[in-house]
Order: sequence, then C-alpha cells, then structure tokens
Amino acid sequence: MIEERLAEAQARIRRYSPTEAADGDVLVVDLRSQDVRERDGIIPGSVHVPLSVLEWRCDQRSGFANPILAGRMLVLACDHGYSSSLAAERLLALGIEAGDVIGGFEAWREAGLPVAPARPAASGLPGMGGPQ
Repeated sequence: MIEERLAEAQARIRRYSPTEAADGDVLVVDLRSQDVRERDGIIPGSVHVPLSVLEWRCDQRSGFANPILAGRMLVLACDHGYSSSLAAERLLALGIEAGDVIGGFEAWREAGLPVAPARPAASGLPGMGGPQ
C-alpha cells in the first residue's frame, strides 16, 4: 500500500536530482531531525523545517509561518527521498510550490555535493530559522 501511495505522490511532484537542486533557483528545505543533521551534516544554504511542522511553517496564513519560505520553489530533502515525496505532495495540496530531492541527503552526499556541519538548534519554535 505505501509503495503505491509513494509512487502516486512522486508522479504528482517535480523531482530534482541532487545536482539540479544544487544548481537551481530553489530553496532546499531539510526535513531531517536535528540529531541526524548533527550526526551527518547539512546541505549548505538549506533551511531546516522538521517534518512535524512543515505545513504550519510553509502556509503563510497559518500564524506559525516562516516568512523565508514564502513565494519560493521549495525542494524538500529527507534522508533517502521517500518522506520528502509525500511531504511535497501535501504542500502542493495547500497550493505551495514544492518538489523533492531524488534520493534525499544520502544521494546529495554521494553526488559529491557540499555538506557542512550542522549548527546547534536555535531556541524558539522549530523551523523558524533561515538558511544555514
């Protein structure tokens, strides 16, 4: 069932290779948990928005939005490129332009693209920071 659901989501969204995401005029949104980011590193210039608050931070009418995410093509990245596909489809249903990185952070790293150490989590509401 989940494989079918994933395939449906991926058919509806724009999917970017890691290189396309790195070279495109897009904002990469890192959905991974802070502990995974600290362990594995981050995509430089990405914005961290935990998956659990993604819709709230992206919907500029929610009262909990991160204004950095407004009016941009958001390219979501998770560990392997599965959660990000489902999340991008949910954003599309809200009228927010979103796609994902094929293969997620692992594919980004395997492509030899830049990876940086994660900074400690900022205080305040998760997902409200800017690019790292």
